Amino acid sequence: MTENVTEKIELKDYGSDPFAVHLADAAKQNTRYRTTLWTGDHFQVTLMSIPAGGGDIGMEIHHGNDQFLYLVDGKGKVEMGKDKNKITVSREVTGGDAVIVPDETWHNVTNIGDKPMKVYSIYSPVKHAKNTDEETKADAIKQEGPLEGTNE
Repeated sequence: MTENVTEKIELKDYGSDPFAVHLADAAKQNTRYRTTLWTGDHFQVTLMSIPAGGGDIGMEIHHGNDQFLYLVDGKGKVEMGKDKNKITVSREVTGGDAVIVPDETWHNVTNIGDKPMKVYSIYSPVKHAKNTDEETKADAIKQEGPLEGTNE
């Protein structure tokens, strides 16, 4: 029988040093909207906690980045499409689901559950500044500017 042990780590940016972690545990531990966990030369790992009651990432588009999101815990709705006004993917996601966002694709993930949605995200190439630490979505917009493709 295996024990279900949750690994507690200091949530900070460990990049670009070699690093091993139970990524789902780190995502569950995170309470911030976004924090970088590892930033290398070619890709980046971030952790996100999206608030219950309709919190979201925000409809945005990345120019020059592919993104992989993995929903560790919670319930969300993902919407994506090449045209902001023509969504071609709209579905509910739960823990264990992955969302793959190709470059130049409009996307949003909204928390439709009653608890914070825990997510880890991999960007290639690097998207956010090393040591990014944003408590809320408003903090993220204040620090990084409007969501890509929007004035939000």
